[in-house]
Amino acid sequence: MFGIRYAKFQPTQYVMKVKNGKVVKEGIGLSFYYYAPTTSVVVVPVSSIDVPFMFEEMTEDYQAVTVQGQLTYRIADYRRIAEVLNYTYDLKRQVYLSDDPIKLNQRIINLAKVHAKHDLSRKPLREAVRSSDRLAQQIKTDVRASEELDALGIELMGVAVLAILPNKETMRALEAQAREEILEHADEALYRRRNASIEQERRLKENELNTDMAVEAKKRQIREAQLDSERAVRHKEQTMQEEQLQFETAMEESRHQLIDLAAANKRAQADVKAYELSAVMRSLHGVEPGVLQALSNLGMNPDKLIAIAFQDLADKAERIGQLNISPDLLQGLLSGQTPGGGAPGRGASGR
Repeated sequence: MFGIRYAKFQPTQYVMKVKNGKVVKEGIGLSFYYYAPTTSVVVVPVSSIDVPFMFEEMTEDYQAVTVQGQLTYRIADYRRIAEVLNYTYDLKRQVYLSDDPIKLNQRIINLAKVHAKHDLSRKPLREAVRSSDRLAQQIKTDVRASEELDALGIELMGVAVLAILPNKETMRALEAQAREEILEHADEALYRRRNASIEQERRLKENELNTDMAVEAKKRQIREAQLDSERAVRHKEQTMQEEQLQFETAMEESRHQLIDLAAANKRAQADVKAYELSAVMRSLHGVEPGVLQALSNLGMNPDKLIAIAFQDLADKAERIGQLNISPDLLQGLLSGQTPGGGAPGRGASGR
């Protein structure tokens, strides 16, 4: 009726009611009546806005990569952005009168693209495809520090880089190269296991040989000790034999000296006896044999005297016709007595 209308907005919208070029009312989630011919309404979103992006860039080694991700921002200064961009809202058709709100997303994406290009151009392909988190952090830092974003009154809340992908041919080449590297690592692991097994076998055999060598060395030491012991025993026995031989030699020399001394003594005794006999013979020279016989019979035992008497009888046998010796006489002579207690010789008679 007469151009007066009612408008009601959501709590996620910041509304500025402009009349005759002046803001007469502003706030979040307002509701009011307005006169359409003289009133304009500016609506700025309050909530955060997610903006997906995808663009291609070139790496340091001139390889094209596709960067996929998402930006999240919110409008922090409503008046400032309303001064820079046209956020006039058509209440009748419920649309913005310009495409500035739509272009805002692309402007922020372009800022992110510029900083991503600057970062990726200094990295080779292999490093670039693995730098998603680092690139997201770098874009966030650089975009927040940009003057353009500050002039728009926008606060960047977050940046997420979902993937950095090369083209299909490059991807297949990387996959093939990675596959070959994996197979090479597998072969190296197999070779390492085989080498380790061979090394373990070598060490085992070496330990066995070392053990055998140690055993043989110990046996050799034992044998050498035994030989040294036997040599010492033989040396001791030889020493003892030499000492025994020296002792026997000394004994033989002593015996030889004793024999020489005994022979000298006997020769001296024989000389003395010979001298005595010669003196006796000289003193008895010229004495009658009968006298010598009588002298020799002095102090002689009766049995010897009887033997001498029989010897005399035998010497004079031609003069004796018959000699009778009774058994009693013979027994008495053998016992040292004559029969009847007489002296020897009385029991014999001769003619």
